[in-house]
Amino acid sequence: MKLAIRGGEPVRKRPFPDWPIWNDTERRGLNRVLESGKWGSLQGQEVRQFEREFAKYQGAEFGIAVTSGSAALEVSLRAVGIEAYDEVLIPAYTFVATATAVLVNAAIPVFVDIDLETYNMSTTSLEQALTPSTRAIMPVHFAGRPANMDEIEQFARDHNLYIIEDAAQGWGAQWRGQGVGTFGDFGCFSFQSSKNISSGEGGIILTNDEELARMASSYMNCGRVEGAIWYAHYHLGSNYRMTEFQAAVLSGQLSRYDQQLEHRQQNMALLDNALQALEGVQPLTGDARITRHAGHIYIFRYNAEAFDMLSKEGFVSALQAEGIPCSGGYSLPLYKQPIFRNQSYGPFTKILREKARYENVNLPNTEKACFEEAIWLPQRVLLGSVEDMRDIVRAIEKIYDNRHELI
Repeated sequence: MKLAIRGGEPVRKRPFPDWPIWNDTERRGLNRVLESGKWGSLQGQEVRQFEREFAKYQGAEFGIAVTSGSAALEVSLRAVGIEAYDEVLIPAYTFVATATAVLVNAAIPVFVDIDLETYNMSTTSLEQALTPSTRAIMPVHFAGRPANMDEIEQFARDHNLYIIEDAAQGWGAQWRGQGVGTFGDFGCFSFQSSKNISSGEGGIILTNDEELARMASSYMNCGRVEGAIWYAHYHLGSNYRMTEFQAAVLSGQLSRYDQQLEHRQQNMALLDNALQALEGVQPLTGDARITRHAGHIYIFRYNAEAFDMLSKEGFVSALQAEGIPCSGGYSLPLYKQPIFRNQSYGPFTKILREKARYENVNLPNTEKACFEEAIWLPQRVLLGSVEDMRDIVRAIEKIYDNRHELI
């Protein structure tokens, strides 16, 4: 059968499920806020209710809703006391906000490599990245897959480091039955448009430490302190407050999330089993300690040698032509992003120029993921049917069988 990218019929023409998914629950919530006249969280109750709901869902004591996942990271670093020139260990295969949250606190991101079996931070590379200036570690639960919190917690204890979990993609994910975002000092989540629980934008900070919760709440709310004079500002905070409209939508999204999560997990298991049997592709390695995977992105590894050296970009184009939404994921390691190449650090450029240098950084697994092997399927695909998952498998098989057409 001729490949679609060469003029043949695609494996599928019907669309996968769209995103976001919503119904009258969100509509009623928005109308409730609209008609209340209390649109901001300082006056209403929707944000406070969602903070309690989400913290309980994930297994944390306190929740502080904010404007974005990026803001959650920035506030959390500030709340634990990260200062200028402190170093924070982060993976180089993640969204840029993981690094810029460090920079906007005048601190130094130190990049570590990933494990190609998991696409999460490689715990074996942490020791060599450690210096006397290291103050925190920021593991990312990438694609919704929990990082190895056993080893990360032990490393942090051994070296007296704060843990800020970047759980932007990790709603509902669990490591050994415990919700991600509840292991460290803070856990940070995102509700941006593509996320599995979405209000267009928004985020939340979780913690089990009451004093840290108070500090994060102050930095989130213009440096105010609860119970003090309203126009007294104690810390260098800003306005990172979530709106009542966003919280109302998020409560509706959370109400159906468990059902969607189970659906995604079933389809991920189906794809794992099917792709293991195919030539040239490989699912990520399973781990019994992962008791729930959030399934924000389904990642599989592409082997160009099996496809007669067809580039990753060529494979992605062929798969898209067959009707499968996919991408090659991050095209650059963070340390090769223009912001780091050009040292464009805004007001902190002068003070960080000598220390935040990355021209000699080379992390082989991260580069392999970016340039050679990572293939992403978005979370909405995982809400499809069993037959939809079979179409993904059929499309990959078709490309493999006709790979000579692409060389």
